[in-house]
Amino acid sequence: MTYCHTMPRSKIAISLDADALARVDRLVEGGLYPNRSRAIEAAVRDALARLDRTRLARECAKLDSRAEATLADEGLAGDVSEWPAY
Repeated sequence: MTYCHTMPRSKIAISLDADALARVDRLVEGGLYPNRSRAIEAAVRDALARLDRTRLARECAKLDSRAEATLADEGLAGDVSEWPAY
């Protein structure tokens, strides 16, 4: 394990096809990342963030819209005159 600042890092091995590795190397050669490890780490971090952002949409897709509408309408059964003025 190596350390960068205070964040521990784990050393792993991955396999990439030749095209993906060539693209990563071009990013490193172009100065966008200091090395392959940082380029791949950034890609993984971006992919995880994208998954986190789409989690709400995935969970909402699991909901039954009729059941949700029924739950939403339950509180509306009372007399409208009892509602506060807006």
